[in-house]
Amino acid sequence: MDKGKDVRVTVILECTSCVRNGVNRNGVNRGINRYITQKNRHTTPKRLELRKFCPYCYKHTIHGEITK
Repeated sequence: MDKGKDVRVTVILECTSCVRNGVNRNGVNRGINRYITQKNRHTTPKRLELRKFCPYCYKHTIHGEITK
């Protein structure tokens, strides 16, 4: 099997609430929360969105797949 056509790929999930609200709020550099996971390219061809906990928002939010 060709190395470039692996079925499972590593993806990065980023908090959508932090990106929408901005990183620097009240002059404090808070950062953006990211998770690293894998997905099956054949079963989920579209962008992955999962509900994960964001420590910066301090609640469960939608984390969407971003490009590297």
